[in-house]
Amino acid sequence: MLKYQTYSIMDKYILGIDIGTTSVKVCIINTKDHNVEAQHGKDTQSNIPSDTGFGGNKQDVSTIISAVNLCVSKLPKQLLQKVSGIGLCGQMHGIMFWKNDNDQKAWEIVGKEKSVRFDVVKDRVSALYTWQDNRCDPAFLASIPAPQSHLRIASGFGCATLFWMVRNKPEKLKKYNCAGTITDFAIAILCNLDKPVMANQNAASWGYFDCKTNSWNTELLKGSGFPVDLLPDIRDTSQLAGRLVDSWHGIPKGTPIGMGYGDIQCSVLSTLENPSDAVLNISTSAQITFVAENYIPPVGPPTQSSVDYFPYFNNQYIAIAASLNGGNSLATFVKMLQQWTLELGFSVPQSKVWEKVLALSQDDSAASNLVIVPTCLGERHAPEAYGSIRNINVGNLGLGQVFRALCRGLLENLHSMMPKEVLQEAKIKRIVGNGSGLSRNIVLQKEVQHLYQLPLVFTKGGDAAKGAAMGLALVSDCQCKNA
Repeated sequence: MLKYQTYSIMDKYILGIDIGTTSVKVCIINTKDHNVEAQHGKDTQSNIPSDTGFGGNKQDVSTIISAVNLCVSKLPKQLLQKVSGIGLCGQMHGIMFWKNDNDQKAWEIVGKEKSVRFDVVKDRVSALYTWQDNRCDPAFLASIPAPQSHLRIASGFGCATLFWMVRNKPEKLKKYNCAGTITDFAIAILCNLDKPVMANQNAASWGYFDCKTNSWNTELLKGSGFPVDLLPDIRDTSQLAGRLVDSWHGIPKGTPIGMGYGDIQCSVLSTLENPSDAVLNISTSAQITFVAENYIPPVGPPTQSSVDYFPYFNNQYIAIAASLNGGNSLATFVKMLQQWTLELGFSVPQSKVWEKVLALSQDDSAASNLVIVPTCLGERHAPEAYGSIRNINVGNLGLGQVFRALCRGLLENLHSMMPKEVLQEAKIKRIVGNGSGLSRNIVLQKEVQHLYQLPLVFTKGGDAAKGAAMGLALVSDCQCKNA
């Protein structure tokens, strides 16, 4: 028989965890004022070779989970013992698979009381197929059914990748009976769940999810040979996923754990100070977003728009232009320069290359008519629109000029997806900056203000881990199953 107990987590310490594309970040906030009491982060470097020759992108799950364990263990023990809730978010769209049996899970508990960690059983877990995976080319996407949703399907979306696996790697799928995002997997571990649960924020990012009915396009998918049994059960963000199965680095056993939130939603939640703010994030990718007041999703199928409307908190939606090309495009340029110098017989650390290009591009003399379109990864609304360079002449090939044009092109691409007129119509008064790619790059900051003609400010928020903790704090009276 199931019992229910109500937990109040107000005026408490909450642990927030963000499982990002290139790093894991954790923090503990006090819900009285949302101040961060402690935080830690670690670069994951978890990419592994693709199983395709045309743009697959995979990450090692055990490396990511190990980083989560490490980051939490580095937080002060006296605070961990006071944690009364855990909120998690992470990179959206991606999918991974695992195998759970009655007698064995895809993870194991290691360590002694009050200092346990959770380790992945590698042969029971697939790689994480990330949002950057582009194995689903336009021809393949055209061959699968249109979603019954206002949101499109694109390469890197969980359901698109799963369709690809059904058609191209069916033998792999036979090894697993669970699927979810990396955040859903982490929650399944912490709660010791037999089957994963997923919030509507991440479900919408997978595709084939009807936000109006809060359900998968089950009948449509069944008719197309899709393994609907692998789709996680859906719960609202106002619910809990479960409770901590054992004491974890001092966090008490039984601590309530929220649903897996989207990292974009959590970044927005921790950044917004006013309804008239838009949030611009440039880290691995780039997004500009704002809370869409009174938005009601239309009946599908989706339209080919560069602006999407994803579920947020409190039954709201955010309007978002999400570019696949952000800090990763700048990093590609820096890596190219480093490789060129190596081929010329010199070894230059990437940190030195970054330092030099940022310094050279800030000077006004670096302005030129060189035009760079840095869409090396294409875009979801235009997957075949790759990068280009034009207006090259002998006077605009300086390193500072090229990098400045690259930064300008990155922002012009994002502006083409969500022009300033869209912000004006939504009565946006300022842009709040977020992400290391923007905060460290003065050139990008100047281009933002030039294109959008709005003030650009940086606030104390902007951290998705903090937003994950704040997301759980919204759940003031949570009901959690107690077997």
